[in-house]
Amino acid sequence: MPETLPVNEAKTPPALIAGVLAVSVVAAAFLFWLVYWHAPSDVAGTHLLFLPALNALLNGLSALALVVGFIAIKGSKAGKIAAHRAAMFTAFLFSTLFLVAYITNHALHGDMKFLGQGGIRPVYFALLISHIVLSIFALPMILITFFLSLSGRFPAHKKLARWTFPIWLYVSVTGVVVYAMLAAYR
Repeated sequence: MPETLPVNEAKTPPALIAGVLAVSVVAAAFLFWLVYWHAPSDVAGTHLLFLPALNALLNGLSALALVVGFIAIKGSKAGKIAAHRAAMFTAFLFSTLFLVAYITNHALHGDMKFLGQGGIRPVYFALLISHIVLSIFALPMILITFFLSLSGRFPAHKKLARWTFPIWLYVSVTGVVVYAMLAAYR
């Protein structure tokens, strides 16, 4: 028997969306301040040097969980909702852990400079800029998509998830690529 969930067709409260957007703007502003204006507390770079690699690992695991969740919901009928939900919660967990480690890394070490020269520089910065811009949009989209699912608004969830999934996946994958490029040109 196929697994189904009850559908809630209620409208999403505008105050909730405004709240999610406000939290997202504050988070983005905090990260912008942290990366570009905050003086790192470990200038010598002697503490928690594994954080950039951990961030790349968490981004990679988030991307993997996203793909598993996508395949689960597009795959067979039996158990697809439970598998999808478990994978998406796993991706959310990895992304949340990434955010904590990212904030810690930037508070300690500040921004890493890209040392590559020549034709690779514009490739790196195009990738980095697209990663940053889309990550700003990803946070509220992820939170609203989760809310829609958890509140049983599945048609709205599916409609927004069509946009959230590729953006979240792109941000997760490009996070790994940015780390690899920084590490390769260190």
